[in-house]
Amino acid sequence: LVLGLAAIGASVGVGILGSKFLEGAARQPELIPMLRTQFFIMMGLVDAVPMIGVGIGFYILFAL
Repeated sequence: LVLGLAAIGASVGVGILGSKFLEGAARQPELIPMLRTQFFIMMGLVDAVPMIGVGIGFYILFAL
C-alpha cells in the first residue's frame, strides 16, 4: 500500500514537472536545451524514490 502511494506521488510529480517544462519551453524556446537537461535530471530523481522504496520493501520482505 505504501509503495503504491509512493508510485502515485511520483506519477503526479512527473506530470507536474512535464507541464512546467512545456510551459517554460513555450515561453522561452531558446532555453529548451537547458530546460530539457534539467527536466530529465529531475525526472530521474523523482522516479528514483519509488524504485528505492520497492528495493527496500523487497529487502524487508525477503531478508528479514
